[in-house]
Amino acid sequence: MITTSRHAGSRGILVFFALMMSISLTGCVSAVVGVGAAAVTAGTTEKGLGTSIADSVIKVKIADDYLKTNADLFSNVTVTVNDGSVLLTGNVNLPEEKIQATQIAWQSRGVIEVINELDVKDTSTVKDIAKDLAAAAQLRAKMIADQDISSINFSVDVVNGTVFLSGIASSEDEANQVVEHARSLRFATDVKNYIRINDDDRE
Repeated sequence: MITTSRHAGSRGILVFFALMMSISLTGCVSAVVGVGAAAVTAGTTEKGLGTSIADSVIKVKIADDYLKTNADLFSNVTVTVNDGSVLLTGNVNLPEEKIQATQIAWQSRGVIEVINELDVKDTSTVKDIAKDLAAAAQLRAKMIADQDISSINFSVDVVNGTVFLSGIASSEDEANQVVEHARSLRFATDVKNYIRINDDDRE
């Protein structure tokens, strides 16, 4: 279990790193002016400076995890974060990389949603895309209709009949309910469960 002080230290280091990168790329004077202007802008919007910094920390953390895990993800995936909601866009080579991008994004503390809009270049290994899409849509509908599930907190990917679940559940019961819905799908042959329970021990 990671302690609160460690979380705070890690976040502080990431914010400092992001600011130092800005200074090194644009020069001290322009960076100071830019940071100041960003602070004023953020402070006058509904999002606020604190949320803007938190989103920046999440973005840096995801990019760093991509770089450490799969350099292709770091190069090909664009990460946008807004109020803890992560949007992934760009292109990946294989379906497995799309799934991996989602799972890594969920590992960052503060993430409440992951929307994966990545395009897959090579789908030659996918046996029946239509069935996979139908299964994913059916499961998403089941989760939205289930009042005991907060569907926004989960990501669903289906490849060759295998359902990949990731996200954050409020309880073991909620996670189990999502898994049961996945297992009941007509075109599901297997379920891979990567759901975390919300004790938020993420880094």
